[in-house]
Amino acid sequence: MTLQQLKYAIGVAQSLSFSKAADRLYISQPSLSSAIKELESEMNVRIFLRTARGVTVTAEGAEFLGYARQVVEQSELLESRYRDTKPSRYLFSVSTQHYAFAVNAFVDMIRSYGEDEYEFTLRETRTHEIIDDVRGLKSEIGILFLNAFNEKILNKLFRENDLSFTPLFAAKPHIFVSASHPLAKEKKARLEDLEPYPCLSFEQGEHNSFYFSEEILSTLSHRKSITVSDRATLFNLLIGLEGYTISTGVLTADLNGNGIVAVPLEIQDEMTVGYIKHKNMPLSLLGTQYLAALAKFNPGNKKGA
Repeated sequence: MTLQQLKYAIGVAQSLSFSKAADRLYISQPSLSSAIKELESEMNVRIFLRTARGVTVTAEGAEFLGYARQVVEQSELLESRYRDTKPSRYLFSVSTQHYAFAVNAFVDMIRSYGEDEYEFTLRETRTHEIIDDVRGLKSEIGILFLNAFNEKILNKLFRENDLSFTPLFAAKPHIFVSASHPLAKEKKARLEDLEPYPCLSFEQGEHNSFYFSEEILSTLSHRKSITVSDRATLFNLLIGLEGYTISTGVLTADLNGNGIVAVPLEIQDEMTVGYIKHKNMPLSLLGTQYLAALAKFNPGNKKGA
């Protein structure tokens, strides 16, 4: 086993394609395939499944790659410290539901990273795609919420895909409305107070189950309902149409300004925001840094609540 082989395996996992990985690693595809086969044979582990539809990472492969990343990161730190060489450009990806605090934490992580070169990806996407991204190692971490309504279904999916869910914080449901909304200065909002206003939610594509909704109370019907695909559009409609959406209540003015406010919703429910990752894969250094940045936005820490 060599460091180069480990880097090749990490490259294939990031691209989920031998041809794309070969291009990025400046190696021929046959040489890359041969190096991976030698690594799998030597370590007695099946890292990848090759099918007509592409490449997938096995459960044992995900665990192996987690350790491989740690070895490569540590070797680059050693070289940087003692040979005065610059570490390779790091790659890191997160998939998340449409949370402003997840973006803020991503900004904090990049600012603290301190390197001149990097290749990071932040995907605000649908719930089912978050699970697929982490399962397939397209993202190291996925951010979503559980509550009494969806936890049974989502936990089943986590188990089936060898993923673990770790809570970050608990949040009481709030509505997000514009600062000029009639309910903006209320201490609490009741469900009946919301009836005259458009309810905004994020569309979930072909997996449009109530259990994948990013908003609690997804089974309720509304006289006025609008579905959107991105957070910027949702915020614009909150302002332009006096709409509302139901979320965690965690907002920060750093990236969002003061045009949107959070009002507690008077219902008996709680959202547990957390992250998913491969069950047996240790977090990378960047993954650990990102989670540390996320911790700053815990409502219990009084930031952005």
